[in-house]
Amino acid sequence: MQLLIAVVNYRSAGMVCDVLDSIAEEVRALGGVRVRVGDNGSGDDSVEVLSGHVQARGYGDFAEVLDLQTNAGFAAGNNRLMEGPLNGPSLERPEFVLMLNPDTIATLGCLGALLDFMRANEQVGLAGSQLIDPDGTVQQSSFRFLGFASELDELMRFGPVTKLLSNYRVSAPQEGPDPRATQWVAGASLIVRRSVFETIGLMDEAYFLYYEEVDFIKRAADAGFECWYVPASRVIHLVGQTSGVTNKDDANRRKPGFWYETRKRYFITHHGGLKALLIDVAWIPAYLSWRVRRFLQRKPDTDPASYLADHVKHGFLTSRRLEPARIPRIEPDPR
Repeated sequence: MQLLIAVVNYRSAGMVCDVLDSIAEEVRALGGVRVRVGDNGSGDDSVEVLSGHVQARGYGDFAEVLDLQTNAGFAAGNNRLMEGPLNGPSLERPEFVLMLNPDTIATLGCLGALLDFMRANEQVGLAGSQLIDPDGTVQQSSFRFLGFASELDELMRFGPVTKLLSNYRVSAPQEGPDPRATQWVAGASLIVRRSVFETIGLMDEAYFLYYEEVDFIKRAADAGFECWYVPASRVIHLVGQTSGVTNKDDANRRKPGFWYETRKRYFITHHGGLKALLIDVAWIPAYLSWRVRRFLQRKPDTDPASYLADHVKHGFLTSRRLEPARIPRIEPDPR
């Protein structure tokens, strides 16, 4: 098997059917590709709908639907789909794994572009597609790791500060058609070389939703693996259609508590408790400076509801003691 594609569903069976339809032609043309769809305890008819779609469209030669029964989070759902094949018999282990979001539609050739790039660049451990809106508008898909400076820039939204901290901005350059090295890529379409899993394990299941791919790619970077952005692989991304957390049409939607908790986990894990606390403290005046300027300049309010109150609640009024990491290990290929 050259490629395993993992798709986690949670109450979005119709969209996952569209994902399967979008990749079916290329999957069959490539050969050696297996698709595993896992239902994360949707509690509806998702398993029946997905299984029926696979049977009706004749996708059974490359796709299977698994009932994961409980919703343990996005990281855990992907892990359940990947760990069996990655720990399987040597000749059946996939060379690469592609984690594909349920709110995506693959364009023809996107899978082959990723595989060609990875095979031509053996030093690269992970790579991400160029994500686009349905109208072709390119989404930001290439990023720098989050830190103190990037938080200040994102919160203050002040031209001179942004210019001063331009090398620390979360959004990394991605212009042009050529692949480029980056620190991390969006997890909506993320291909990973098997040796990465064998070195660092799977994703940390202590992350429920959000920041899990940033943590995974940061651990891979710390282990010496390169991450690249590959614009030749284009994937339509219907942002926030499944999670409901990020929605371009409802920017003021309040973020759920788990978003703040996973953010805190990421900063404490990769920056240490003291620096993470300093980042949370600095967050408040940086954000308030923007709110004052926004009011005086009469700019539109695009911040999530209760943003400051929720930051204080989850940053200071809840425990900063982390749940231990839960990272399933992958046994190295004995060959």
